[in-house]
Amino acid sequence: MVIVNDRLYKQVFEALDPLDIKVYAGENSLSSVVEIDGIDVVLTALVGYAGLKPTIKAIESGKQIALANKETLVIAGDLITRIARAKGVNIYPVDSEHSAIFQCLVGDFENKIEKIVLTASGGPFRGKKRNELLNVKSAQALKHPNWDMGHKITIDSATMMNKGLEVIEAKWLFGLTKEQIEVIVHPQSIIHSMVQFTDGSIKAQMGLPDMRLPIQYALSYPKRLRSDFPRFNFMDYPELTFEQPDVETFRNLSLAYQALEKGGNLPCILNAANEIAVDSFLKDEIGFLEISDVIEESMSSIDYLENPSLDDYVYTDKETRIKAKEIINKWVIH
Repeated sequence: MVIVNDRLYKQVFEALDPLDIKVYAGENSLSSVVEIDGIDVVLTALVGYAGLKPTIKAIESGKQIALANKETLVIAGDLITRIARAKGVNIYPVDSEHSAIFQCLVGDFENKIEKIVLTASGGPFRGKKRNELLNVKSAQALKHPNWDMGHKITIDSATMMNKGLEVIEAKWLFGLTKEQIEVIVHPQSIIHSMVQFTDGSIKAQMGLPDMRLPIQYALSYPKRLRSDFPRFNFMDYPELTFEQPDVETFRNLSLAYQALEKGGNLPCILNAANEIAVDSFLKDEIGFLEISDVIEESMSSIDYLENPSLDDYVYTDKETRIKAKEIINKWVIH
């Protein structure tokens, strides 16, 4: 086991030592432990930028990856996929939407994709306009209608950034262009995503909103293991509805598409600025709508690099966090 917080090492060590469980501490240990012989699959479920270096180390060590940390591909998708190809490592998606796309492609890997459709619940503020979100507090944004997730991901869902990050991740997982990735709001969260092939046929993966299924599938692929998870009943959902996302109110989705289109280190800037902005919103330092403002100003302030190296990504992430904090502090002071 690895615990990043060094100060809690002794407490965790004393609790687990009688069980003969090894305990490591510190951020560097995350990158070291994934290289241990005997590990076949590494499930990357860290939140945000923290997942990048351990995932790279795991791939370089030839471990198969079950990826629940979308930010790894958002930040450095070109680098990650290049290393994975060189090492012969498979990346199995764990996010419910990307797992759905992957499941739809099983048996159809050789057939050309016309487009994919990523579904979004719409979050707790679906249907709201900008003037209705001016005074939203973090407690309201954390009330997701369908999924039980951590605070950061739940806020990302409320701002539609989570879907924006998934759009960028989908590009690298499935080799798609911006034009081939569509987002549709589906409030019931039963259809987790769809694939449309060049003959016009569409395959959808459906099920209750339960992350245990995509996690199990990523770890057991190509087998489907029997489970006792609750089963979907059509009569419980007599209507499945769909809407266009409101990108004027929820601007993060359009900012993510901009970052995807330009590429380079811009998605890295987008992600770092978002992490800082979300943290500030959770502390009630900035408003809900200002999250997008912080991201947009950061994207226009940090130097753009067309072909970044790993060191460039690390530098970009650091500089963006500094800039985003400066932007927030400037607003707080005034």
